[in-house]
Amino acid sequence: MAKPNRQLTDLISIGPAMLRDFELLGIRSVAQLARQNPRRLYDKLGRVARHHQDVCVLDTFCAAVAQARNPKLAVEKCQWWYWSRKRKQEEKGK
Repeated sequence: MAKPNRQLTDLISIGPAMLRDFELLGIRSVAQLARQNPRRLYDKLGRVARHHQDVCVLDTFCAAVAQARNPKLAVEKCQWWYWSRKRKQEEKGK
């Protein structure tokens, strides 16, 4: 059963570094995260942090937003590497 008031720390693939990134971006809750676009978060973090972000950060944002939107998301889709594989497949198809 999903926790009724999930915290950002409850999300899979979210550790101290990502929590600091959320803080920089002004993301304070799972509900707030659910309304975000992962690509926009990634682009904004690059501007706010003033240095290039590894593309795995984008994958982690995808995992986090998906979990925030769906508390019953399959465990595999909660992992950043699931989103990394998906992104690479999409890039290959272009």
